[in-house]
Amino acid sequence: MKKQTDNLFSDSIVYSLDTDKQTEYNNLLAESVLLLQLSGEMTFETSSERITATSGDVYLVKKHQFIKTTKTPKNNEYYKALMFVLKEDTLREYALEKQLETSVKYQGKSNILMPDSSYLKGFFNSLIPYTQNAKNIDHPLSVLKVKEAIELLLLLKPDLRYFLFDFSEPHKVDLEKFMHTNFKFNVPIDNFARLTGRSLAGFKRDFNKIFGMPPRHWLQHKRLSEAHFQITRENKKPSSVYLELGFENFSHFSFVFKKQFGYSPKDIRSK
Repeated sequence: MKKQTDNLFSDSIVYSLDTDKQTEYNNLLAESVLLLQLSGEMTFETSSERITATSGDVYLVKKHQFIKTTKTPKNNEYYKALMFVLKEDTLREYALEKQLETSVKYQGKSNILMPDSSYLKGFFNSLIPYTQNAKNIDHPLSVLKVKEAIELLLLLKPDLRYFLFDFSEPHKVDLEKFMHTNFKFNVPIDNFARLTGRSLAGFKRDFNKIFGMPPRHWLQHKRLSEAHFQITRENKKPSSVYLELGFENFSHFSFVFKKQFGYSPKDIRSK
């Protein structure tokens, strides 16, 4: 079976094809996206919820989230999805053209399942010929397509204007609470800083004041402690927890686990 391929048809339109189960994690969603699941399943997990998109589902997903994604083929079919990246510069241009209010901070759901719509289905179907023939969509056409997507979203749900045209940056949040909620996401430290509304230097300074150690040390200790809890108290297999907790490979996980606790994850299971 082939590994996943993501075909980029413009700077905003991505066609994803996958015939193996593949888990993508450690992602910071910098831009909002509009996703159509064509076949198979996409499960995406944020700090607050876990959602599974099945064939035919259309989701609008908000920017400024950590997200883990699992792509799974079903019923002997290829995994397929089509995604629009709703880039901020295109959204700003649209809002300027239409003289829309952009100062209201969005307070609603971050991941929205769109209602069944012949308009949206027709819109996505208009892109299928490009995916089938592997043809790139040049920049002017890709911008028009993204603007068409915006028009359709606002036609279906006018209140989405607050979702789409919220250009505010993440505000300074409770760092301790944020880290305990998001420690499983193995992303660069500057991504943590960005989503807590801090510069990298400010993040490291505040982090040391709260936790008494550098971010990387605390993250590894926290992830290992959670792994220990899940293996000993929840009876989970080490091989099923290391990826969930942000470790990139099992051998490294086993090495640092033994270094911290004096025994390996497998030793716990054998006992």
